[in-house]
Amino acid sequence: MKIGLIGGSGYAGGELLRLLAQHPHFVVTAISAHSNAGEEITSIHPQLQSYTGRKFSAFSISDFQDCELVFLALPHGESAKLIAQLPEKIKIVDLGADFRLISKESWEKYYGGTYAGSWVYGMPDLAGKASEIKFAHRVANPGCYATSIAIGTAPSATFADLDDVVVVAASGTTGAGRTVKINLIASEVSGSLTSYKFGGVHQHTPEIEETLSALSGQDVKVSFTPILAPMPRGILSTITVKLAKKISINEVRQQYKDYFSNSPFVHLLPEGQMPKTASVLGSNNAQIQVAIDEHTNRLVISVAIDNLGKGAAAQALHNANLMAGFDATAGLLGNGLGA
Repeated sequence: MKIGLIGGSGYAGGELLRLLAQHPHFVVTAISAHSNAGEEITSIHPQLQSYTGRKFSAFSISDFQDCELVFLALPHGESAKLIAQLPEKIKIVDLGADFRLISKESWEKYYGGTYAGSWVYGMPDLAGKASEIKFAHRVANPGCYATSIAIGTAPSATFADLDDVVVVAASGTTGAGRTVKINLIASEVSGSLTSYKFGGVHQHTPEIEETLSALSGQDVKVSFTPILAPMPRGILSTITVKLAKKISINEVRQQYKDYFSNSPFVHLLPEGQMPKTASVLGSNNAQIQVAIDEHTNRLVISVAIDNLGKGAAAQALHNANLMAGFDATAGLLGNGLGA
């Protein structure tokens, strides 16, 4: 199946190319990168030796005419500008934010600019989503933080009040993209932790609330504080929710096991074992641990994912597999890299 990638020079684009290189059914026939057009792919992504001799092209619709599915890995706001140029017959997975939000008001508040509408939301590990994605023609790939938080919280909806979800989550620096920024250079980041987008203003907040509200039927409210961690990639989210009824930790664990029983990628760890970002790097896996804080009557959830894997490229490939009618795990069965 012929595949195209628009925006291949960024971190997510590079990770997607890595995964596609070993995919059993997809063949990458067109790869564009506006600012790096004409450059060797390996000059930007030296790890991708299987693409030796190939160059990024400038975007031309003629290069993508024969593609059956196209990935967009562009900065926010750029996908919506481009979408009208692509033939309607082409299936699309957009890794950007342009089509994630249902609410026009939330888009204008958190992103600004013209609201482009919404597509099918592509988080296939959540209840009922895989079948919806399977029949979709256009899919909006979720944000990285939103992925970890929604996966960690969704199974608690039957026994927790989600009007007071509190999240503190740390991400590696690749989550900010490849643009040069002084606060992301090594001498600024190394040996230091800092919060950013402080006070509930992170753009993934409405995405998380919309997703969990639709799943739970509750009016979900999320207080989310992101942290920049001194590492290239990975997300560790700590989520707390108020318990709505008396429930034992064994019952909670069973709820989580049942919820993800059909997912090959989400793993509830044995009691006493904590999620680690190193354990999921390079994979589409998510690790979860749960505990009950008896003192505050809150459920505490720890989730680890790779922001470039599960939080971007690997989940995009998971969505594409479903849309193309392939096994969900095609090209995605690799384990995490570990420490």
